[in-house]
Amino acid sequence: MSKILAFNKDLRHKHSPASPAGRTAAEAADAAASAGDAPALPLLVSVVVPTYRRPELLGHCLAALLSQRMDPARYEIIVVDDAPDDDTRQAVSDWTTLAGERGPAITYIASRGPHGPAAARNRGWRAARGDIIAFTDDDTVPAPDWLENGVEAFDRPDVQAVWGRIVMPLEGQPTDYERDAKGLESAEFVTANCFCPRPVLEQLGGFDERFQRAWREDADLYFRLLQRPGRVVHAPQAVVTHPIRPASWGVSLSQQRKIVFDALLYKKHPQLYRQKIRAAPRWDYYLIVASLAVCAGALLAGHTMAALGAGALWLALTARFCLMRLAPTVKTASHIVEMVVTSALIPPLAVFWRLCGAIRFRVPLL
Repeated sequence: MSKILAFNKDLRHKHSPASPAGRTAAEAADAAASAGDAPALPLLVSVVVPTYRRPELLGHCLAALLSQRMDPARYEIIVVDDAPDDDTRQAVSDWTTLAGERGPAITYIASRGPHGPAAARNRGWRAARGDIIAFTDDDTVPAPDWLENGVEAFDRPDVQAVWGRIVMPLEGQPTDYERDAKGLESAEFVTANCFCPRPVLEQLGGFDERFQRAWREDADLYFRLLQRPGRVVHAPQAVVTHPIRPASWGVSLSQQRKIVFDALLYKKHPQLYRQKIRAAPRWDYYLIVASLAVCAGALLAGHTMAALGAGALWLALTARFCLMRLAPTVKTASHIVEMVVTSALIPPLAVFWRLCGAIRFRVPLL
């Protein structure tokens, strides 16, 4: 069975090289066993994987983590279940049994709250025993040399964090959702693939748990790292594959809700937000919503010409927005209809959630 919260918070070790490249975890374990009297190497890395009701995807991730070329005695895996259920617990237990005594230790933590990916990652790294905390998601597939290459990037004492490369395979012309998701490949410091020494996380207080959705919590940590002495380096050789999951029709509408947390990120880091997230407000959204409001108000007041003018402006701006989304994407009938409908609804929804964020976190409209 998997362990439950078996850890020593005071344990600290010096960094040392990972196992030689090209060996699987099982081969590394065999080599360690055959060494006989050679002293056991201390635990180096703790991999934290938050999960939420996706035992099948989690299984693919755990399979890849158990296939790391690093000596299995040098790393552990911590799964934080943000919606504890029997299926996920059983999945972790099954993979723990499969790993056996020669595999890395696997710890299952049932999180009863607070919830959200930021809180789950905090539960994970605080239960960790390794010097370096590696973060990934339950729907990723790390490459066999992911841990080795991530650890090797800490080649100088001034390196305080590392972020690797994310690959999101996609064949053919994408949908708007797929194109947006694939943008993760070019993002800086994503928690699906990053490494941070435990002392640095302790000094920062970990992730800000006010980011309750999977949105901007990694940017907040990154911005706080940038404001400290030391370097945050990119390790493109530390690769995780992040398959693009299927999404329901109109998924872009439900995604607007997470914009609330842009306001929190802006409140904490206004300059970095403008430099790295969005240089200017979404004036196109505000103009679309304003024209729609003027059109409705003019109709109610009986000003037909004013309503027609405002309505024409709304239609032109919405059509422009729709065509911009459609241009680089697939042109099936279903997708075209989806783009037309969602392009009409996204601006008012986005403005609504931006307003909610501005009120909640007391910042200007973004």
